[in-house]
Parts: sequence; C-alpha cells; structure tokens
Amino acid sequence: MYTGLKHLHSGLRYVVLLLLIIAIITAISRLIGKQPYTEGNRKLNLFTLISAHIQLLVGLGLYALSSLVTFSDMGTVMKTANLRYWTVEHITMMVIAIVLITVGHSKAKKAVVATAKHKSIAIFYTLALVFILAAILMAVNKGFITFWGV
Repeated sequence: MYTGLKHLHSGLRYVVLLLLIIAIITAISRLIGKQPYTEGNRKLNLFTLISAHIQLLVGLGLYALSSLVTFSDMGTVMKTANLRYWTVEHITMMVIAIVLITVGHSKAKKAVVATAKHKSIAIFYTLALVFILAAILMAVNKGFITFWGV
C-alpha cells in the first residue's frame, strides 16, 4: 500500500503543478485584459483546489505509513536532514500551500467583481506555487527525490 500511495503522490504532483500553472496564467492574463470571470475559470480554479486537496490526503496517508516520519525522538529527527525534511519541513510547506490555494479560491468565490476574482487567484495560487516548488526543490537539492520520479 505504501508503494502505491508513494507513486500516486509522486504522479499527482504533476497534475497539481499543471493545473496550478494554468490557473495562474489564466488569472493573470484575464486580469490584465480585464476579461470576465467565466464558468470555465471557476471550474479550472475548483479543479486545481480539488486536486491539491486530494494530493494532501494522499500525502497524509504516506505521512501515517512512512518510516521516514517519526515523533519518538524529535531531537534526533531535527539533527537528521532526511528525517527533519519528511517529518517537519515538507508537510509544513505543503499545508501552507494548500491553505493559500483554499484562501485564494474562497476569496475569488466571494468576490463580486471579475478583476477581484482573477486577482485573488493570481496572488494566492502563485504564493502556493512558490511554496510547492520550494519544497520539491529542497528535496531534489538534498537528494531525497529526483524531480522526475520518487
């Protein structure tokens, strides 16, 4: 089960990244062009939100099953780069990203004016993308994962 969740989580990251990038580019271009907020925009932003939340749930499943995540000796965890990254850093950065996506979607949903909707998506989804890319690049840089696979 762990291996399946790990591969699912690894593959879903590309779906989340793709949807996030498309949503950001769409929001920025429509904001600049002062274009209306369409049903297509709403669906794209909603699918981005849903895919990010699914990714979070799969990640939480991995978090519960992983041998790299431990709370028994936090002193050792904090001194060991690999354990610290998977136990503390990765989940913290990803939860922040999910919160940003959720807040951006919520603000866009509540906004009345199209420019406010596009602006909320552009700002919050971009901030979330920065956190996600930073977390992935940290893992790649430390040699814990390769960008193209697990």
